[in-house]
Amino acid sequence: MTTAKTNEAVRRYNYRFLTAMAFYVLFILGGGFAFRLYHPTGATAYLLATLPSLPIVLSLVIVARYLGEEKDEFRRDLQVQAMLCAMGATLAVTSVWGFLELFLANIPHFQLYLVFPMFWLFVGISAVLLMQLRYR
Repeated sequence: MTTAKTNEAVRRYNYRFLTAMAFYVLFILGGGFAFRLYHPTGATAYLLATLPSLPIVLSLVIVARYLGEEKDEFRRDLQVQAMLCAMGATLAVTSVWGFLELFLANIPHFQLYLVFPMFWLFVGISAVLLMQLRYR
């Protein structure tokens, strides 16, 4: 069994994903800076507001490429299971919160841009829990 240090698919995935996330942070900070200082309007405002979503979409492509490149069935299976668990957890949290917002006036609005980081947080938690529960 290969380790993460020698597994080329993992190395490429980490490089690609971290690069995409660096652009995600750069676009969020840059967009916030531009909106505070320059107050853009029209097409420029729309472009700046949607720019952070591009690395998010790219990250989905990166994960799909990783799953296609990963030869270790165990790693691939664990990643898919962790993502499925995270998808379920994300859907559960956002659905419950949405109904709370719908029926209760004093519940703060859930900002949709938080769904992406919440999903990846749940992926990490799920991967750890799957490893602990299934492979003690």
